[in-house]
Amino acid sequence: MKVLDNKDFGFVRVAAIMPRVYLADTVRNTAEIIRLAGEAAAAECSVAGFPELCVTGYSCGDLFGQKTLLDGAERAVEEIAAAGIHSGTLIAVGAPVLCAGRLYNCAVLIKGGKILGLVPKTYLPNSAEFYEMRWFESGVNVDKELVYAGQTVRLSTKQLFSVGKAVVGVEVCQDLWVPVPPCTYAALAGANIIINLSASNEAILKHDYRKMLVSSTSARLNAAYVYSSCGYGESTSDLVWAGSSVIYENGVLLAENERFLRESSAIYADVDVEKLNSSRAKSPNFRDAASRRAESYACVNGGAAFPTDFNAKLLRSVEAHPFVPSADTLAQRCREILSIQVLSLCTRLEHIGCKKAVIGISGGLDSTLALLVTVLAFDKLGLDRKGVIGITMPGFGTTSRTKGNAGILMEKLGISSREISIVPSVTRHLDDISHPLNVHDTTYENAQARERTQILMDVAGQEGGIVVGTGDLSELALGWCTYNGDHMSMYGVNGSIPKTLVRTLVAFAASEHFDGAQDVLSDIVDTPISPELLPAAADGTILQVTEDVVGPYELHDFFLYNVMRWGFTPEKVMFLACKAFAGRYDEATILKWFKTFCRRFFSQQFKRNCMPDGPKVGSVSLSPRGDWRMPSDAYSSLWTD
Repeated sequence: MKVLDNKDFGFVRVAAIMPRVYLADTVRNTAEIIRLAGEAAAAECSVAGFPELCVTGYSCGDLFGQKTLLDGAERAVEEIAAAGIHSGTLIAVGAPVLCAGRLYNCAVLIKGGKILGLVPKTYLPNSAEFYEMRWFESGVNVDKELVYAGQTVRLSTKQLFSVGKAVVGVEVCQDLWVPVPPCTYAALAGANIIINLSASNEAILKHDYRKMLVSSTSARLNAAYVYSSCGYGESTSDLVWAGSSVIYENGVLLAENERFLRESSAIYADVDVEKLNSSRAKSPNFRDAASRRAESYACVNGGAAFPTDFNAKLLRSVEAHPFVPSADTLAQRCREILSIQVLSLCTRLEHIGCKKAVIGISGGLDSTLALLVTVLAFDKLGLDRKGVIGITMPGFGTTSRTKGNAGILMEKLGISSREISIVPSVTRHLDDISHPLNVHDTTYENAQARERTQILMDVAGQEGGIVVGTGDLSELALGWCTYNGDHMSMYGVNGSIPKTLVRTLVAFAASEHFDGAQDVLSDIVDTPISPELLPAAADGTILQVTEDVVGPYELHDFFLYNVMRWGFTPEKVMFLACKAFAGRYDEATILKWFKTFCRRFFSQQFKRNCMPDGPKVGSVSLSPRGDWRMPSDAYSSLWTD
């Protein structure tokens, strides 16, 4: 992908490193730290966190009162700095630091031979297991300049460290476990990556709780969290340390090490700081909290990040179908989505005192999902399913497969069904406006869509019901709907469901709620997506396949999610798409349909500005009343160019 070479796309490579510990042997610990830091540099890593007190080992006990150990630790830090680890890598190592007669448990930040700062631990454990107050003092109020390891450095908790686009905040082990951890204030001051130098022992269920704590903290702060804990070599007199280390980004696990190893190990991940910054910028609550903080942090400039080649290797997965739940959460998420759709329709029907719903049933995916949701809503309200009026309206392009499936589905679900052909009325209408019947243009197609909508609206008026819309989020994004045709309804239950998710929901609903209709629902899921507005082939095969015209929906949904959810640039979306769809679409194909997406998205805003009410289901919605307010006259040139 030559046009995108040598760009970082907002990524920063981070590492959590777990050295094998030689307790109180600072010489061997130093050699191991330098070796592992070199490996991090070789891996093009910009930020690397080591465990708490790793230059000495955490479990030295009263040896921390020995000047010999403290002098050895200071020499270790000096040697690590002098080793001149690549100037692009910021490393954080743990060491005991003596200052003005007080001993502090510190993170030492080093980059390119320079010690950038010392961050002391704030909250010291004082329990039967951990008794740090015996040796160390909290650094909560300390802010001093001192000469340490041959360099003049600042000792303070109120420090951040910038490396390229990353702003790094630091805390030490127990700091995370308190009601308001220091990382909260660091994040509000601008830190988008938090490093935790830890020495967290193992106990039954503690690992799960620790992961939950790191995950929730990273999500709450819209930050990446690099948690590195000590492992093999620490004293096992009473406790066991297993090197439990994780890397999370905004609540999502990016990397986790194997615990209980007998050797050193490291985990790496590419953190998307651009995504984190975008998420913060879109959060009024985060902005308000940041504006009200009283703490003042100094940001130490650590220089440029490592010139990592993310195009050659990206250490994170890129989900090709971001709207579709993963296999392990599929049932739970689909159940929740359907519940949102069903409850929203129940509320609307009950509010207006309506016991009838009219739906156009095409035998396609969207109308099927809308029908299933409506039937479940009627069941929830205790209404007779016969109050659901399904109307199939065969036209010039209707195939026997879709028409047959529509009829079977309505029969299986026990709803009222009607068949009203639109061929006579549309033929008459086209004749009225002097449009040849053999000219299969947009007018020819739109006339059919609007006639169907007119039928649905008028039947709803006859029956005292409402028209339940079938259009989905992907169609709204592309404007792939006829204005005041299938674009319009009285309530749109699918309005925030993208096409890739529609198929998943129909398949799930078939197995969860509609056992008797599984065969027909399975065939609907397998039917090519088509509006069937153009005549079929002589053998009845669908010729007008939507994805042949507008492009693959899986690509458009990918574009939609990354542009709308995160505000990514076209270059970054292209980069991510090429990673996600490698081996399925080449770069030229992705670029072609991305240009189509941008052009259609901008030109079709006028349809979204008057879209019907409908429930928001996920993080992306195009409702002009809340989630997406855009002028219909905006140009797409900055994106397409």
